[in-house]
Amino acid sequence: MTEPALQPSPESEAELAFEGALRPKSLGEFVGQPKVRGQLQLLLRAAAMQNRAPDHILLAGPPGLGKTTLAMIVAHESGRPLRMSSGPAIQHAGDLAAVLSSLVPGEVLFIDEIHRMARAAEEMLYLAMEDFRIDIMVGKGAGATSIPLDLAPFTLVGATTRSGMLPNPLRDRFGFTAHLEFYETDELQQVLERAAHLLELDIDPVALREIAGRSRGTPRIANRLLRRVRDYALVHGTNAGHDAVDAALELYDVDAVGLDRLDRAVMLAILERFDGGPVGLGTLAVSVGEEADTIESVVEPFLVRIGLLGRTPRGRIATHAAWQHFGVTPRAPQNALWTD
Repeated sequence: MTEPALQPSPESEAELAFEGALRPKSLGEFVGQPKVRGQLQLLLRAAAMQNRAPDHILLAGPPGLGKTTLAMIVAHESGRPLRMSSGPAIQHAGDLAAVLSSLVPGEVLFIDEIHRMARAAEEMLYLAMEDFRIDIMVGKGAGATSIPLDLAPFTLVGATTRSGMLPNPLRDRFGFTAHLEFYETDELQQVLERAAHLLELDIDPVALREIAGRSRGTPRIANRLLRRVRDYALVHGTNAGHDAVDAALELYDVDAVGLDRLDRAVMLAILERFDGGPVGLGTLAVSVGEEADTIESVVEPFLVRIGLLGRTPRGRIATHAAWQHFGVTPRAPQNALWTD
């Protein structure tokens, strides 16, 4: 069996280096998610007092809220080594067996997007999580035999953006499930203040709050926008103030409430082409030239959260706030039905 490449994401080296430099190293440095931080702190302290590996942990929530960072903190605060992999990289039971059999006692195994693991690997993981053992099949057909292989005790930290896709037997084997929530503007401003300090960027609090308000409640987006503002100020030889924030984010199609190009394309399609809806997801995806899964998992959660989009059994509809935000006047009663 060949161990799969353990690459956490396809991001560029520069982006990874930037994100890595800004990652907090402890729960005390981690901003936001106070309830989750308290729960994790209790879990890790109890494990340390009993000199055992912490229980398996499932981190659930939208992308960019700190699941990978929390996995690194769990390993750091437990004083344990960390192994990183991802669900898409584990497509066969043999891939998972290679990873599990090479773990050292107490190691923390982080599997990002765990809901995208192959079914055969998921079923192997059940026994590994519960009994620290896997069964290796040797041979084929009637002569095949199962050989048990004991594993070193380990802690699995799984991260998922779609916890509903996890089978119940796998979800039930996690000792603790943390649900990460979107950040408030004040919390994102704290994240940006810390990032600006680490980047040695002189930027006033008003500008930081403006960036925070356009970051969709997501620290990863906030840090990315801060980087774009820094680049703009550097290239144009200006201070990283409110004017630089407005100019930089306008250049990158991020409006005053955080909507980007695709968000606006989706909403304008509903408003102008489908008279406010209802419109089916497939029809909407074709109209904007994007995959339905991208709209459902990336675009819609934010639009629903800020009250511009409604999801009904008949399809997607624009809310009254959406008509006002985009300055579009309804051309017809909002009772037409556009199905897929």
